[in-house]
Amino acid sequence: MPEDRRAGATVADALRTLPSVDALLVLVDKDAALRAIPRRRVVEAVREAVADERRRVIESGGAAMVADPEALGHRVVARLAERGVFSLGRVINATGVVLHTNLGRALLSELAQERLLEVAGAYSNLEMDIARKERGSRYSHVEGLLRRLTGAPASLVVNTAAAAVLLALASLAHGKEVIVSRGELIEIGGEFRIPDIMRRSGAILREVGTTNRTHLKDYAAAISSETALILKVHTSNYRVVGFSADVSSRELVELGRARGVAVMEDLGSGCLIDLTRHGFPHEPTVPEVVASGVDLVSFSGDKLLGGPQAGIVVGRADLVERLTRNPMNRALRIDKFTIAALEGTLYAYESGVALETIPTLKALTEPLPSIRQRARRILRRVPAEAQRALGAHVVEARSQVGGGALPTVELPTAALALGTAEHPAHTLDAALRAGKPAVLGRLLDDRLLLDCRTILADQVSALAQRLASLA
Repeated sequence: MPEDRRAGATVADALRTLPSVDALLVLVDKDAALRAIPRRRVVEAVREAVADERRRVIESGGAAMVADPEALGHRVVARLAERGVFSLGRVINATGVVLHTNLGRALLSELAQERLLEVAGAYSNLEMDIARKERGSRYSHVEGLLRRLTGAPASLVVNTAAAAVLLALASLAHGKEVIVSRGELIEIGGEFRIPDIMRRSGAILREVGTTNRTHLKDYAAAISSETALILKVHTSNYRVVGFSADVSSRELVELGRARGVAVMEDLGSGCLIDLTRHGFPHEPTVPEVVASGVDLVSFSGDKLLGGPQAGIVVGRADLVERLTRNPMNRALRIDKFTIAALEGTLYAYESGVALETIPTLKALTEPLPSIRQRARRILRRVPAEAQRALGAHVVEARSQVGGGALPTVELPTAALALGTAEHPAHTLDAALRAGKPAVLGRLLDDRLLLDCRTILADQVSALAQRLASLA
């Protein structure tokens, strides 16, 4: 008991030396680096620092001494500086994954950014027919573009590709059966699964075929008086190879027309142009699928299209109208920023300059010699001593498309390889992620690779500076 009392007294004595929140605030308020930080955040950080120190002393049983007020103050300033004023910010994507979902996926073109600024700080004709001085439709700003680019008579844009599928199923098949091949019951990012989306829509799933093989006769046998829709889902994020079979869009259209059942195809990351001439395997484009006679086609506004996050539906006017009139559409509605960015993106396709101006397409089609030049340009800006210390040199590697698109495609690339006994790859990786701007590469064996396919031209100097600071 006496020993316990002495230990308790020691802890209590140590805790009495903790500076108060007010005293610590007086210290940190003197630091000019915190002037842009809102007062509430500063107070919260000070309280956290005091609480952390109290916890440390208690857990030590009083053996640990309380840090002096100046040390605690420096800790608070460092913590707030690391967090910054804003949480969302630019990073350097050196992973080589072009459509990196966790890093913001598709980058907007300069024109799309200009369109955003155009409507962000002023009133706009979002839902106003200026000529008639009457209420208009927000979708009118992209309807003509989508009609001309896809060949479909009607369109609707909602906030995500998953929302487009949900809205279509709820509008066309609530309480009715939807036929889907078992091999197309995919799961997309965030554990969202086609069967779950279907269940939420009120549609009834009717699976046909097997995981690897589905035939036209399977669809035909499943059609009944309860069938509202045949749904074909593009397996954007995986491939079944070997002993496999599926049914083409055109075959499903012929079956649907013969049996009076509408056909919908979810293209996922859908593209508007054929990329085969750039070495990519053939992917069905939106115009191709529309031309095949599919009644409703849904696809993403970003990913391979290279625009803002959105879900686009094109197809038969009567079916699109049913989606538009569904009250659920209001909850899934796009805002003026999405419309502005999407209009700018689609304009690039209509003008024939998409490959030259849309960042996603530029990154996917950039030739290896150009990427190699960028890697060497970065390396030249790093002092020779730092290069030697980090073991920095240019290597050839493979990039990925990402974003659930073209899963079997790997792109030849050039990367900076880092890592030595003195500066191990995992240590360099942590250091680059901790700084500003954060740099994210990929660890491969005992090296850290900084893939230059996804490093932007205006980030070359910043990356070179970060590398020089590590040595």
